[in-house]
Amino acid sequence: MIRILLADDQALLRSTFRMLIDSCDDMTVVAEAANGEEAAELTQAHRPDLVLMDIRMPVVDGLVATRRICATPELPHTRVLILTTFETDEYVAHALEAGASGFLGKDVTADALLAGIRTVVGGEALLSPAATRALIGRYLSGTGTTGASPTGSLASLTDRERELTALAAHGLSNQEIAERLFVSPLTVRTHIHRAMMKIGARDRAQLIVAAYQQGLVRVR
Repeated sequence: MIRILLADDQALLRSTFRMLIDSCDDMTVVAEAANGEEAAELTQAHRPDLVLMDIRMPVVDGLVATRRICATPELPHTRVLILTTFETDEYVAHALEAGASGFLGKDVTADALLAGIRTVVGGEALLSPAATRALIGRYLSGTGTTGASPTGSLASLTDRERELTALAAHGLSNQEIAERLFVSPLTVRTHIHRAMMKIGARDRAQLIVAAYQQGLVRVR
């Protein structure tokens, strides 16, 4: 069962998300927060698998709350999925630097949101097309900051690991990479995981950030 915490200052949206999530057999909402301060505190108390986090909230915003959650040693398995109407390069960059594993616009469909939750909890990064464009533009232009990004060098990766990291950075899922390279999704997942471990990436999103920052992926 995927345990989820909802963080949004709009009660109506939280209620809508709760009804959608609780209608699934493999998900449940364990807590709700109306601001970032509550989100960080309730995450500590409930230790959910995933926090569905808005960015613009009172008291403490979602970016600060995400940074607090992802920097807490007692929460190594909690993932943050940003869900917001603001998909600018600044928000996307800061969200990923704070440790977020996914980023979706609030115009996402119900099915896409549920699939996104499963994707992030499963260990993959999730970026909407708009968020991906913003991230690529920021990091490949050299304007991204390092923040909480991995400090290890991609030079430590094998050729195969670098190849798969580049494909992941271009937005391909494990299944899509497997189909392109004629290998199994498990093989792809293993190589990606090894690459993450070598450079000290918390998750796939940080691996992708490193690929942009260190020049593995370039504008085509």
